[in-house]
Amino acid sequence: MRIIGGTLKGTKLTPPSNLPVRPTTDLAKEALFNILQYKLDWTEIVALDLFSGTGNITLELASRQVKNITAIDSFGKCCAYIDSQKKKFHLEQVNVIKYDALKYLASCKKKFDFIFADPPYDLPQLPQIPKLVFQYELLNAGGLLVLEHPSTKKLDQSTFFIEQRKYGYSSFSIFAMP
Repeated sequence: MRIIGGTLKGTKLTPPSNLPVRPTTDLAKEALFNILQYKLDWTEIVALDLFSGTGNITLELASRQVKNITAIDSFGKCCAYIDSQKKKFHLEQVNVIKYDALKYLASCKKKFDFIFADPPYDLPQLPQIPKLVFQYELLNAGGLLVLEHPSTKKLDQSTFFIEQRKYGYSSFSIFAMP
């Protein structure tokens, strides 16, 4: 696992092997960020990384100079690892919160320009994530939600759905706030 772009480009991430995670692959992450670079001005956005795990996406966003990133994960060891990387690389724009991601959606009073969610693939509420994001109005106008999920799931029922990109067993469904 490595940082694909930005100031930390090429940095290898070596999280503890005992974290309960399934990190986004470098290939899929690179493809996603190649798509997003034409849709978002990284230095001007506020981002949310739900189910942040190793912080792979949080650290990628920080490397690309996103001005504010909130990383949410319910596992203390995941949060501790992200926090250690935040300190190691002096990433003051990163805010790590140990909290249930679905409960966070319901209680959040902040709006974001970009939300990335990479829940466990067997999470029963996975299809509800886009609904919750739009129900609680968590995206600013023009904001994007990217939900990583198994390619076998179709999440195109939302009126906010734009497209699905498949990378083997993993897919990214992209949703936009008009």
